[in-house]
Amino acid sequence: MGRAFEYRKATKLKRWGHMARTFTKLGKEIAIAVKAGGPEPENNPRLRAIIATCKRENMPKDNITRAIKNAMGKDQSDYKEVSYEGYGPHGVAVFVDTLTDNTTRTVADVRSVFNKFSGNLGTQGSLSFLFDHKCVFSFKPKEDTDMDSLILDLIDYGVDDEYDTDEESGEITIYGDPKSFGDIQKYLEDNGYEITSAEFTRIPNDLKDVTDEERETIDKMVEKLEDFDDVQNVYTNMKPAEDAPEGE
Repeated sequence: MGRAFEYRKATKLKRWGHMARTFTKLGKEIAIAVKAGGPEPENNPRLRAIIATCKRENMPKDNITRAIKNAMGKDQSDYKEVSYEGYGPHGVAVFVDTLTDNTTRTVADVRSVFNKFSGNLGTQGSLSFLFDHKCVFSFKPKEDTDMDSLILDLIDYGVDDEYDTDEESGEITIYGDPKSFGDIQKYLEDNGYEITSAEFTRIPNDLKDVTDEERETIDKMVEKLEDFDDVQNVYTNMKPAEDAPEGE
């Protein structure tokens, strides 16, 4: 399995948090997709992709339908995608992706957590070199799928040449350039592949070793950040526990 898959597998539960919070976050993503491309999934590729992710996360159909209707309401606020980055305790890099209708509130909330844990909130883009920003697609292969040929075709759309296979479900996961999200989705759909999830992620390119005590502090900081409704995902370059050297 590739580095990206292993990191996402080790951190996914912490990133998404509790189920109720997951549904809230997905509802905001639905709102942005509907505002940008309309409420009809068949005419809105981004909405189709998010609905696939909602189903994978076991979000009830009624919740999905309600989120789409709410996004069409006149009183529905427009959300903005804003990222914050800085260093947390013990020199660990922290990247916070948010969807917010009030950036003043959101930056104050995020800054308060950085301050509480003796961290430093940096300027936008200051730590982007530490993370690879990727779009991620999981899909079901067809019986006659030749992965070498498929990846060769997808490379033209900015997809990495490495892919991962889930041993239990048999699903394939690929990673690509975020700017090519729509092109990658269109290729998969046009060629008859069932997309089971589609999202964006940040994968650290240099993992930092920490002690168990340091890990506990950083985990608490991440949990505090994830408690805010505006926060969609929190990423760090802390080495996942299962990858930590023995004896920590």
